[in-house]
Amino acid sequence: MAKRIFKTSVALSAVMGLPAIAGGLNVSVTVPQLQVAEYHKPYVAVWLEKAEGGVAANLSVWYDAKMKDGEGTKWLKDMRQWWRRTGRELSFPIDGVTQPTKPAGAHALSFAEGKNPLPKLAPGQYKLMVEAAREVGGRELVSIPFEWPVKQATSLSASGNAELGAIKLNITP
Repeated sequence: MAKRIFKTSVALSAVMGLPAIAGGLNVSVTVPQLQVAEYHKPYVAVWLEKAEGGVAANLSVWYDAKMKDGEGTKWLKDMRQWWRRTGRELSFPIDGVTQPTKPAGAHALSFAEGKNPLPKLAPGQYKLMVEAAREVGGRELVSIPFEWPVKQATSLSASGNAELGAIKLNITP
């Protein structure tokens, strides 16, 4: 139901010439289909970093939260950059951030500034960071630098080489 409402609001916004989400980030994370003997869905962390360092926001963390006794959190540390910068300081699950692992394909995430998990951001330089780690697989980190706020809608992208595919960032003023 939420997807239908979001698609309808995007369609109406396009017709009426209004931004779909004022002051927001729309992120698409592609998990590639890998041809390997033993495939496990990757753990993925999506966060914002300030250009000078430091985490501005944890946006999404995909892991197996349904494992008994919270055992799914055991492998979060395999997303090494995210874990060192912020993960080890957090309590899981994180309200509004924790999601289950995702299968191969493109996955859309939308964040409105000032609404959990995207706080009001100070003007400046930031990086969207996406890190993936897979059991019996590899790890990969992709970053997209951007400036906040934007005066007009901006689209940026980057691509991983193995564990991540295309990463797209659409920023709305």
